[in-house]
Amino acid sequence: MAQAVTVSVAATGKKIDVPTGLFINNEFVPSVDSKETIQCINPATEEVICSVVAGSEKDIDVAVAAARKAFKTTWGKNVTGFERSRLLNKLADLIERDAQELAELESLNNGKPVKIARDFDIGDSVQCLRYYAGWADKIVGQSIEVDNKTKVAFTRHDPIGVCGQIIPWNYPINMWSWKVAPALACGCTIVMKPSEITPLTALKLSELIVEAGFPPGVVNTVPSLGSVGGAALAAHKDVDKVAFTGSTVTGRKIMEAAAKSNLKKVSLELGGKSPHIIFESADLDQAANWVGLGILYNTGQDCTAGSRLFVQDTIYDKFIQLVVDKFKQLKVTNGFDEDAGAGPVVSKMQYDKIFSYIESGKQQGARLVLGGEKRPGKGYFVDPTIFVDVKPDMQIVRDEIFGPVLAVAKFSTEEEAIELANDTTYGLGAGLHSNDAGQCMRVSQALEAGTVWVNQYNLLNNNVPFGGKKQSGIGRELGSYALEEYTSVKAVHWNYGEKLDWPL
Repeated sequence: MAQAVTVSVAATGKKIDVPTGLFINNEFVPSVDSKETIQCINPATEEVICSVVAGSEKDIDVAVAAARKAFKTTWGKNVTGFERSRLLNKLADLIERDAQELAELESLNNGKPVKIARDFDIGDSVQCLRYYAGWADKIVGQSIEVDNKTKVAFTRHDPIGVCGQIIPWNYPINMWSWKVAPALACGCTIVMKPSEITPLTALKLSELIVEAGFPPGVVNTVPSLGSVGGAALAAHKDVDKVAFTGSTVTGRKIMEAAAKSNLKKVSLELGGKSPHIIFESADLDQAANWVGLGILYNTGQDCTAGSRLFVQDTIYDKFIQLVVDKFKQLKVTNGFDEDAGAGPVVSKMQYDKIFSYIESGKQQGARLVLGGEKRPGKGYFVDPTIFVDVKPDMQIVRDEIFGPVLAVAKFSTEEEAIELANDTTYGLGAGLHSNDAGQCMRVSQALEAGTVWVNQYNLLNNNVPFGGKKQSGIGRELGSYALEEYTSVKAVHWNYGEKLDWPL
C-alpha cells in the first residue's frame, strides 16, 4: 500500500488524510518502475501541499489490465443496470456527505473559493451522478421490422469497454463526475488521469469508489504528467475509448495517437474564445451581471468564458462603465474567505501566461480600463481586467487566455455582431442579450457554437448536452447524448422462418 499524508488546513484547523499512491484495483499502490513524484502547490500561498506518486507508462499498462479484467468479469455486461444505478447513487451520497472536506481540499489544490467548490462544483457533481444513475437501467436499443413472417432485427447498445479519461485542472471534481458518471452508467471501466496540477481530489474520490462498493478495477486513478500518462492512454491498444477535456493543441495529439494505435473512439472538449453580445434592447443591469459571471467565474479559467464582449454602439460607453462598476465588486482572495467570489489562478505557469497576454494587449494598443497590474506578495492572484476598443487581429481577441481578462469591442448592426462573433477558430459557447424575441431566435441560430445562452451565460444543466464545434471539440457531454460516447451499437439479424435454397 502506498503511504497517505495528512494535510493541515490552516484556515480551519482541520486535517485531511490524502492518499498519495496510484489507485489500481481498489488499492493505493506505488509505481511499478518510477520514483518520480508530483508536487501539489497551494496557489494562494505558493506553498507545497504534498507530493503524490507520478505514474509511468508501465503503470498505465497495469491500470488498463485491471480495467479490462473488471470489464470482462465483474462489470461490463456482467452486472445489471439496476446494480450500476445503485452504486452510482451510493457514490453520490458519499460525495454529498463529504462535500465540505472535498471542497476544502479542492480549494487548497486549485485555489477556488470553498463555498463555490462545495455548493456549485460538488453540488453539480452529485446531481450529475444521480442523473446518470437514472439512465443506467434505461439504455435500450430498437426492435426493427424486417419481415414479420420470417425475420426480425434489433439493436443493442453495448458498453464500449475500457475508457481512458483525461481531465483538466480548472474543475477537478466536476470534470471527474462528467466523465465517470455516463461511463459507469453504460457499463464501461475507467482509467482516470487527473491533471498533474490538481490530482488530490481525484485520489480522495477514489477512496469513495471503494466505500460505495464498486468492484476492483472498475475505476482506476493514475496521476501522471500529461506527456506520460495521457500520451500512454491515447496510444494504448487495449483502451477502447479516450475522453479528454483540455487544450486544442493537446486534443490534436490525442486524436492522432488514437488514430495511429487502434482507432479508438475519441471525444474531445477543447478550448474556446466565446463571444458575448449585448444588444441595445437588453436589460443592461442584468446583462452586466451575466458578463461578470461569464468571464470572472472560476477566475476566468473556463473553456466557455465569455472573453470577447461585443456591445452595440448606442449603449457602448454606458455599458462599459456598468461592467467596470460590477467587476470592482468581486472579491478576489484566498478561497477560505467566506466573502471570496474568486480565488487565485491555478499555477505560476498560468499566472505568467495571463500576464503575458495582458502585456500584449497593452502593447498592441487596446485601452485598459480596469486591472492589468500585478499584486504584491504571495499567491497567483489576477484581478479582473478589461480592455476596450480592441481590434480583431489582437492576440487578446484571437487567443484563449484562460483568465479574468475581457476584450470589448463595439458593433452597429445585428449582422456585424454575428460576423464578429463567428470570427474565431473556436465554437464552444456564445451568448446574447436582447429583449427582441425575433432577434434572439435569429442570432442564436446564426452563432457557430455548441452552446448558445440567451439572456444568461455560463450555466449548464446535467440533462442538456454540452460540446463544441470547429476546433472546440468532438462529441458531447451531459444529457442523454453523452451515453452515445460510451456505447457501441450492435445490430442483430434473426431469421426464424426463411429457408435458403442451395446452390445459388
